Amino acid sequence: MRSMTELAGDTSVAITQRRTRVGRPGAVPPTWARWPVLAITAAVAAVLALTSGRYGYFGDELYFLAAGRRLDWSYADQPPLIPLLARLMDTLFPDSVAALRLPATLVTALGVIVASLIARELRGERRAQVLAAATYAVSCGLLGTGHTLSTDVIDSFGWTLITWLLVRWIRTRGDRLLLLSGVATAVCLQTKDLIVIFWFALVCAVLVLGPRELLRRPLLWVGGGIAVVCSLPNLWWQAHHGWPQLDMTQAIVAEQNILGGRLALLPLILIFAGIPIGAVLFCYGTWRLLRSAELAPYRFLGWTIVGVLVIVLVTGGRQNYVTGLFALANAAAVVELGRRRPASWWRWTTTWPVYALAAVMTVVTTMPIRPISWDGGGTTNPVSALSTGWPELTTAVADAFHTLPEGERQGAVLLADTYWQASAIDQFGRAEGLPEVYSGSRGFWYFGPPPDSARATLFVGSDEQTLRRYFGNVRKVRTFNSRYGITGINTRLSLWICTNQRAEWSRMWPELRDFIITDRYAGPPAH
Repeated sequence: MRSMTELAGDTSVAITQRRTRVGRPGAVPPTWARWPVLAITAAVAAVLALTSGRYGYFGDELYFLAAGRRLDWSYADQPPLIPLLARLMDTLFPDSVAALRLPATLVTALGVIVASLIARELRGERRAQVLAAATYAVSCGLLGTGHTLSTDVIDSFGWTLITWLLVRWIRTRGDRLLLLSGVATAVCLQTKDLIVIFWFALVCAVLVLGPRELLRRPLLWVGGGIAVVCSLPNLWWQAHHGWPQLDMTQAIVAEQNILGGRLALLPLILIFAGIPIGAVLFCYGTWRLLRSAELAPYRFLGWTIVGVLVIVLVTGGRQNYVTGLFALANAAAVVELGRRRPASWWRWTTTWPVYALAAVMTVVTTMPIRPISWDGGGTTNPVSALSTGWPELTTAVADAFHTLPEGERQGAVLLADTYWQASAIDQFGRAEGLPEVYSGSRGFWYFGPPPDSARATLFVGSDEQTLRRYFGNVRKVRTFNSRYGITGINTRLSLWICTNQRAEWSRMWPELRDFIITDRYAGPPAH
């Protein structure tokens, strides 16, 4: 018979092996697949850099530039980081569309590296790391949004980085990682407030499943304190202005309803994850995080994914709100596939021909490589439709303005129906000699009303009935049509001269505040 000492030794070895296998402290991760991952990263950066200047400014990018010229602690529809970035890039590289998008290109490429590191921390070998990087690279919701500067692309990278820090903490118990996660959260909160959903779901999962020691680590709360302190100016601005982001939430629900509302959310998330690879791996990886014995220390992260999905579904959020969790689920999936052979009916999913096909599909359908004419204009492809016609619209406004009689032109103001139109005129109107533009749409309303001394108003839009509520004399001076725009936004618009104003701007302005923009999409045709 074996001695008790031998049995105890065997038991100790078994426990040590199990801890190493599931990622407990002391485990040494596999060697990082540096060169193939960097090759994929370089390919992503090259694709984004080569295509970033093909289309013009996207409508939201024009708004970021306008907001950046009016720097504040926060805005009605977002915290201040993206407008600040837009101003920085436009100052360094004036009027360069490609340069404006450099931050988006950088963080999208870095996301590929972080995705591979998550797989490595889950003890994924070389192939799993490369597959995790490649899956990130062909995701419609990650690569497809990486060619424009947006809150989504920066926020998604922040979530990806935080999940890597947490996964690494499970293995190393290095509390500085928790401090860094707090710093990353602080940056996310300067972009969007959605990271609060992530932490709420995560804390709930930790309280139920553990590891509860995570919540007892002082540096976690120090990092949380940093995030809160950095958010105080944003919160002060929101409180001082009546919490306009709550109104923005209702506007987002209205926009999402056009895409099918809550019923369409999960299918859209899977499309954003990537067809066919990302969708399959996102589902499988989430399932394995919930069920796998090898991934048991990360179970709380699986339930965090579920919690975020439920919150986004219940609140009527967008599919892009969960893109920051794709890397985690995908990494779990490819690591698990390295441990067990999948069934034959879906074994083909992670083969390189399928990745090549997915890459082609993502690039062709989401990147600005095809002529805008292929999309036919309208809402078929809003990104391309809202990246065209803005300089031409501004020229049309300038022509209408400069042909006004001298008596009307002196002291006249420009009023745009939507914040996209106002932002375009704000960007291109300086070269056309136009005065400052105003709008009651979303964040632009908070930039303030025209002066009460203003005389005539040149209005860009199509809603004549609303104009007649505020002006005694309304006449159309011209129309604007862009072949590939969206009706009511950047095509089939009317330009109106409005006089005999019924009240001062300071009195009318509160009534013109409007967060809803979806009712313009099917606006009346211009005649």
